[in-house]
Amino acid sequence: MRKAQANWEKRVLKSLNSMSTELEVPLARKRPAVEQKELTNKWNEMGTDESDLSRFRPVYAPKDFLEVLISLRNPNHDNSEDVGPRSHWGLIQVPLNVRDIPQLRRAYSELNLTTGQLGIDDHAHIHPDLFENEYVQIGKKVIVEQDSAAAQQYSRQGCPTGLRADLWALILNSTNQPQDVMHYEQLKAGVIQHDLLIDNLIYKDVKLTASNDDYYFVFEDFLYQVLLCFSRDTAVLEHFKYNSATPPKSYIQGKVGNEECAVVYPPNGVIPFHGFSMYVAPLCFLYNEPSKLYSVFRELYIRHFFRLHSISSSPSGIVSLCLQFEQLLQTHLPQLFYHLRQIGAQPLRIAFKWMVRAFSGYLSTDQLLLLWDRILGYDSLEVVAVLAAAVFAFRAENLMEVTSLASAEAVLADLSTLKVMPLIQVFLFATAI
Repeated sequence: MRKAQANWEKRVLKSLNSMSTELEVPLARKRPAVEQKELTNKWNEMGTDESDLSRFRPVYAPKDFLEVLISLRNPNHDNSEDVGPRSHWGLIQVPLNVRDIPQLRRAYSELNLTTGQLGIDDHAHIHPDLFENEYVQIGKKVIVEQDSAAAQQYSRQGCPTGLRADLWALILNSTNQPQDVMHYEQLKAGVIQHDLLIDNLIYKDVKLTASNDDYYFVFEDFLYQVLLCFSRDTAVLEHFKYNSATPPKSYIQGKVGNEECAVVYPPNGVIPFHGFSMYVAPLCFLYNEPSKLYSVFRELYIRHFFRLHSISSSPSGIVSLCLQFEQLLQTHLPQLFYHLRQIGAQPLRIAFKWMVRAFSGYLSTDQLLLLWDRILGYDSLEVVAVLAAAVFAFRAENLMEVTSLASAEAVLADLSTLKVMPLIQVFLFATAI
């Protein structure tokens, strides 16, 4: 796994360096005083800047990353003996240990059909007003007591809209103290002083994704501010201690190959890919103060989202999520899986883009936030794989009729009307085992 991750990093860095060479744009340069002043003045309206980004392209897109995951093999694993109905039909060929439905039921017991959930309109046994009123009161108490563990437990049943911002900040220990605001201002000063090639990739990504999204286009300026500051934040490097990835390095001009002149580039060690800005976009609904928005995003990223684009054997890592999605589908909807496989529409080719962005940009925002409540509540991204499988189960009848990858994608093109929690609940707790 580490070897594959290292090779992937080399490819990404090579792509970045060749872009720098081809376009004759340095990886970093100090901005002239005039430019610094100009950027300072338009800091809150960067979206109005129509610079030409046509030459820049994303360093990679999720589908490029998927091809790398598909090619992963374990040299110690003998595939020859288990070809047949018990073998794995999916694209991921790494034998990792992922949870099946009985194990998921035990782990996610709070999501069962008899427990009150925010995000389900028709509570079976409790009148919605009664459940929600009492539940909101408990949420307020958790916030008053500033109990992070209680907030996490509470989030498993969903966070009320008015309390979510405070509960998430509490779970993530994001306090927004004066020193946090100062840290954010220092990062902002760093953006104003130096121009990085990465900045163009950030502008381009926001333009290609959030700016075209009905929910998020209004937050364009916020996204630039947060992502530009994020790229300069060396505190993010801390997470590489428990990440399978290593931060990319570049060399000071004219010193290529001299290890003493190697510097982490970008300073936070994270090269953004196509769709990266969608990790931030939903948070703009919760926080309108840039420094607060920034600190919550950074915590979310270093706890969870980094796992969605690095190769590891973590149960929350993207490889495990892909395998779990495929195994849930193969075990509980074998006919559907077999049909899609036969017509050349491997389910993972459709679901991967949802999972790598934790469904951001695919679900309506209210539903996405209910999903992210559970990611924070259970401190795991597993629920993302469960939802992906549940979507296929929900649309199974239509999918059994399709005859090509294109028509399967068309059936699953619009997820914006889906209700997340009923789908997850029914898939986990009403599926026959």
